[in-house]
Amino acid sequence: MFIDCHVHLDTFSDTEVGEVMQRADEVGVVAVISAGTTLASSLHSIQLSAMYPGFFSGVGIHPMDIREDFTELTYRQLRSAAVSSDKVIVVSEIGLDFMEGMPDRAMQYHAFRQQVRLARELDMPIVFHSRESHNEVFRVLKEERAFDVGGVMHYFQGDLETAIRAIDLGFYISLARPLLRLPALQATAANIPLASIVLETDSAPQPFKSKRENWTEPRHIMEVAQKLAELQEVPSEEVEKAVTLNMREMLGMRWESLERHVMMPTG
Repeated sequence: MFIDCHVHLDTFSDTEVGEVMQRADEVGVVAVISAGTTLASSLHSIQLSAMYPGFFSGVGIHPMDIREDFTELTYRQLRSAAVSSDKVIVVSEIGLDFMEGMPDRAMQYHAFRQQVRLARELDMPIVFHSRESHNEVFRVLKEERAFDVGGVMHYFQGDLETAIRAIDLGFYISLARPLLRLPALQATAANIPLASIVLETDSAPQPFKSKRENWTEPRHIMEVAQKLAELQEVPSEEVEKAVTLNMREMLGMRWESLERHVMMPTG
């Protein structure tokens, strides 16, 4: 049993979402958490979650998608979305992105802080994005007491020092398909405690790939798990057990919602 802690399935067509979920289920991926990147995408994700037992949602505004000031109205709208369904289980995707051409940094900082505030109000873990901004992301997380709710540093590709900083702040490290091809990341992953790792695919449409079957989907989490087992020199079953337990610890009381929808017997 696996849980993909970070996908963007709302960006697929509604027809494809069902097919993607079916392929995931066939290989033992029982649940996915689809991140919001705007208010609209968060709402769409929540709508989709009502259609599939294993589909869960995050609400959030991605730093790359900040187009206007994050106001109290924005806060209330995200909060309303977050409490609208028990299948909303994280505040995601939030963070900072300092790559050239990204939105105004002052607006990013404010949105990030306000969304951590929302997570703390709702006692909901966060899934955060950090690109060329690790020092500032960690500073904001510490200042805003994000460790009170914990969560995940998603799509991790950093070094061991960065991983340890995130772990020491109370966050899990999320590994994805880059683990299959990046030697430096492989060396780092071999030394991250298994008790601090979760898995994801960051699945979204990839039309730049010539063959549709090569698009990353939640089913590919199995490859990541197998590679992690090889690097850590443990049986694949140990990785499966550990990352599932880590998800349970990370979600806290939200795990009960996941159990109700996909793990508990019905009738």
